[in-house]
Amino acid sequence: MADEALSAGAVARRLGVAVTTLRTWHQRYGLGPSQHVPGHHRRYTPADLARLEIMRRLTAEGIAPAEAARWAKQSPGVGPAAEVRLRAGAGRDGGGQTIPVGRAGPLARGLARAAMRLDSAAISETIANALARDGVVATWDGLLRPVLAGIGERHAATAGLIEVEHLMSRCVSEAFATVARPGPAAGPGRILLACADEEQHTLPLEALAATLAEAGVAYRMLGARVPLAALIEAVNRTGPAAVVLWSHTRATADPQQLSALLGMPRRPLLVLAAGPGWQADTLPAGVVRPVDLTEAVSLALAVRDSLDQSSGA
Repeated sequence: MADEALSAGAVARRLGVAVTTLRTWHQRYGLGPSQHVPGHHRRYTPADLARLEIMRRLTAEGIAPAEAARWAKQSPGVGPAAEVRLRAGAGRDGGGQTIPVGRAGPLARGLARAAMRLDSAAISETIANALARDGVVATWDGLLRPVLAGIGERHAATAGLIEVEHLMSRCVSEAFATVARPGPAAGPGRILLACADEEQHTLPLEALAATLAEAGVAYRMLGARVPLAALIEAVNRTGPAAVVLWSHTRATADPQQLSALLGMPRRPLLVLAAGPGWQADTLPAGVVRPVDLTEAVSLALAVRDSLDQSSGA
């Protein structure tokens, strides 16, 4: 095996880590080179390299180094076939598979690592703590959007992480559902939230619903893929003051849906075209396109306040 053993520099290049990192792993956790030839520096065998690869992958996913080292040292011996696979693939994936979060802070990076581990408990706890501390808007803009966008970016590049996206979406939905709903004193739901026909991306609309609930504003949520006929029927039956129609992609952003709302005999006071699917130059006159969650909430609150003032006059 002497011709297969590697120096610290060669191992560092294969793993994509610094030589000083290898030394730290050796000194603190006992993951050092095992082959010793008298008169020469110790060398890393393929089995050593396999354990270090486990160590690198686990730490890249957010596992504490001491825990990662424990798992790495408990890994079974690497047989000849595994050695071949290891040598063939050791130079790839130097940085591990991670979710990019742009300039978001350490909390977003930690949430991204939890998502990669499919650690639903850690995801839910992180989101719940952020909601309690910072509120819905700050949590959505500063924590959830960067992670969700990073998952989408990685999926677009690799066609993977579908399981990560599904788990993350479920945890976000469950967290928003725990935000206190307005009580009877808030009155009927005068704001109607719906996705455009065939639109399945509901999380931004759920964020808006949670923000309204946080502000004590009653609403009705119709959810994903609302056909135009169903939307018109809901407006006729409930008489909302404002309708928010969400579209994530151009494929679902049919301006005829908005025109139909404006043409109703009892048209809503405010029609919001929310989401990146809508294009400003295609919107019918009289439709408002909020730039972000904060503006959408402000417009909804303005409608509520206007109705309150009218009823009290």
